[in-house]
Amino acid sequence: MKSKFTRFTMTAVALAFSAEAMAVEWNVSLWGKRRAFTEHVEKLAELVKEKSGGDLTLNISYGGLSKSKENLDGISIGAFEMAQTCSFYHPGKNPTITAVELPFLKDLSLSRVREILDEVHQHPIVVKDLARWNATILMPTPLPQYNIVAKGDAPAALADFDGLRVRGPGGMLSVLANYGAVKTNVPFSEVRQSMDSGVIDGPGGAQHLHLATKSYTVGQWYTTNLNLGSADCPVIVNTDALAALSDSNRAALMDSIDGAMTHYVDNYNNNTIGKYDAAVKEAGLTAVTFSADQVAELNEVAAKVRGEWIEKHKGDFDAQELFDFTEGLFNQ
Repeated sequence: MKSKFTRFTMTAVALAFSAEAMAVEWNVSLWGKRRAFTEHVEKLAELVKEKSGGDLTLNISYGGLSKSKENLDGISIGAFEMAQTCSFYHPGKNPTITAVELPFLKDLSLSRVREILDEVHQHPIVVKDLARWNATILMPTPLPQYNIVAKGDAPAALADFDGLRVRGPGGMLSVLANYGAVKTNVPFSEVRQSMDSGVIDGPGGAQHLHLATKSYTVGQWYTTNLNLGSADCPVIVNTDALAALSDSNRAALMDSIDGAMTHYVDNYNNNTIGKYDAAVKEAGLTAVTFSADQVAELNEVAAKVRGEWIEKHKGDFDAQELFDFTEGLFNQ
């Protein structure tokens, strides 16, 4: 009897170890703290665990695996399996996806931005570019058009941007540089400190950034309709790790994307935007809304910036083709 019990116990233990060995854990490198910007990754982890029956787990780390500007490098060497990265952190490393950061002066819904990003990310030119880093884009991070919250006197004319030190993506800053604004590249984690110390006058960003950094508590004014683009910050995975997943775990991962993205968009639309609007109003910031003539002037400068992007990258890839494809999506 004792022998049978022992054999049964040993078999149960062996099966338990076997099941544990089959389970896969992926490390996910993010930065800052949980916020609207990362809600799709948080929801993805929840859905993947549920759909895989616990066989695939996404272990999310906020800054514990890599610096924000080094996530692409970490993915390339397999230091972790998944990460979020912003193209304007290192435009020379992923030049193709900076196409969606160009200033098209279009104020689109987040759902439409998601569709545009998905299509651009699947373009063969972009896929080839990311493949150099052994990276595959898993899902986008759609963001509203960026607006600035800054200290100092509110600009009454576009010329008043002269000397303003702004943190933000290249498309937006390339336009404002024509009026004398100074691009100052600081990571997300240093935005508030940089405002306090005077390194920057303010960041250009979406609502979640201003809420997370509380830029509105030290700023005096904010723009409402700058519409010079936003950052492309996709969630990427190590291509080899993706290929190594079992069919069932890969299906659990891929089948969770739509639910994660729906949660993200709903949360941003229904919570984040309203909180930001209330925050700048309560803080008493001056709203800066550009006139139709000013917007037309900004668009003229933006057209030059878009042309400069094509010229800059035409020797690296078919920049004209990718630009035409991207512009067509924005104009649909």
